[in-house]
Amino acid sequence: MEWAAEHEITAETAAALVGERFPELRGAPVEPLATGWDNTVFRVGGDWAFRFPRRKIAVPGVEREIATLAALAPGLPLPIPVPRYVGEPGGGFPWPFWGARLVPGREMAEVRPPDGRRAAIGAAVGRFLRVLHDPALVRTAGAGLPVDPLRRGDPAYRATPAAERLDRLAARGLWERDPAVDAFVGAARENAVPPAGEPVIVHGDLHVRHVLLGPGGAASGVIDWGDVCLADPAVDLSLAYAAFAGDDRAAFLDAYGPVPPDRERAARVLALFIAATLAEYAASEARPALLAESLAGIGRALAP
Repeated sequence: MEWAAEHEITAETAAALVGERFPELRGAPVEPLATGWDNTVFRVGGDWAFRFPRRKIAVPGVEREIATLAALAPGLPLPIPVPRYVGEPGGGFPWPFWGARLVPGREMAEVRPPDGRRAAIGAAVGRFLRVLHDPALVRTAGAGLPVDPLRRGDPAYRATPAAERLDRLAARGLWERDPAVDAFVGAARENAVPPAGEPVIVHGDLHVRHVLLGPGGAASGVIDWGDVCLADPAVDLSLAYAAFAGDDRAAFLDAYGPVPPDRERAARVLALFIAATLAEYAASEARPALLAESLAGIGRALAP
């Protein structure tokens, strides 16, 4: 599978690597915290989250996180992880890894707040992205970042893999075909063009696993910055269309600011792609909450 690990790491191995490189954490308890496509995260000593690549393709993203997050964090209105410990390859582990103060909270995909009760979360994330997408931030924190290396801001390019993933979901009986979705994706594939404007700093992979919610249901942080890059804001605004609809989305966009039609279309195409990708992953990995949230995201993507 495309998300299979090339180098899996256990809690015991993580403890050995952390203890060898950072003596002050030697002997601290280590427990699994989260697993994604590209990284495995362990909680160390209760207060720290250590992030280890699972695939070689993730290493450039890890290096960008190490180089960029400390410069981004101070001005952002929600917490993000800031690397404090940086481990070099060695000890049987081939890639760099890092540890940051734990950003507390649960994935939005796990909590699954009901539609109609997401407005406060939407407003918080909208404010966060308004600050992150400030062009001035490119001058202070954007050095060395690539420009949209995965072409997520190009709706015509993203429409084809979106259609392929939707086809696979339908073939597995996980998603009932929607003519409106098929028509929208087909039109984007034929005639959509990338939004106009200079690139800004974007999270690059902002979805419902990467927004954390605190005990009261408020947004508490944004994690997993391995795809941070320069790109059109549509790359992050896809979350507005996959995770929010109706008044919830209105709260997001009121906090963020105006979104021109070409950017909205690109964001909706990417919302379909990301939601379908997460649904396929969740079905294969037996993650029912993520599957339900991702399928709902496909339904939200074209909703008013």
